[in-house]
Amino acid sequence: MASDQTKLIAGAALLVLSTLLLMAAGLSGLVPLVLAGVATAGLALGSLLIGTTGKGRAV
Repeated sequence: MASDQTKLIAGAALLVLSTLLLMAAGLSGLVPLVLAGVATAGLALGSLLIGTTGKGRAV
C-alpha cells in the first residue's frame, strides 16, 4: 500500500493535469472528446487518492 504522502502527491498531480486538459479542451477545441473523458476520470481518481489519505474513514 502506498504511503499517505505518495497518495497526496499523485492525487494532486492528477487533479492539476486533468484540470489543465479539460481547460484546454474547452478553450481551444483541439482536445478530442475521448481525452476529455480520460481527464474527467483523472479528476475522479485524484480526488479518491486524496480522500483516502490519513487515518479513519475515507472522505
